[in-house]
Amino acid sequence: MVQYAEKPASGAKSQFQPGHKIPIQHLDKPGLQLDMEDPKPVSSYIPTEDGGYQLYKAAGKLQGKRAIVTGGDSGIGRAIAVLYAMEGASSMIVYLPSEEKDAQDTKKEVEAAGQKCHCLAMDLRNKDNCRKVVDTAVQCMGGIDILVNNAAFQHMLSDIGELDE
Repeated sequence: MVQYAEKPASGAKSQFQPGHKIPIQHLDKPGLQLDMEDPKPVSSYIPTEDGGYQLYKAAGKLQGKRAIVTGGDSGIGRAIAVLYAMEGASSMIVYLPSEEKDAQDTKKEVEAAGQKCHCLAMDLRNKDNCRKVVDTAVQCMGGIDILVNNAAFQHMLSDIGELDE
């Protein structure tokens, strides 16, 4: 039997009800999903209109595909890797070395969905490392069909010209 991430706790006010407030947490950068307080994020359940949750119903839309998911260790990146696996895709998740524990948790969830998950700790702020990610993905998976460029954190600038490579 396939084991998925724990179903979200019931009893909380539905996100669809008036007055629902999103819980706010402040984590140091980079944030680690394992450090998050309740309610913990889930990757394989989706909200329903009645305020509950249901397991995502996959349809095999990505059968045999190979994806690179940057920032794939946690949050949106983890959800993408897990849902892609449920749809039939294998992934290479890329993350910072300090996020190894979160990455291993993501790998377990992807593999529970029946797909391969390759983990690569790499700082993508260096363009040479970006090339290494692509080369490693091709070597490990035999090719790349999907790129999810999710690794990021918000850094306010007054002008886009201030961004470096």
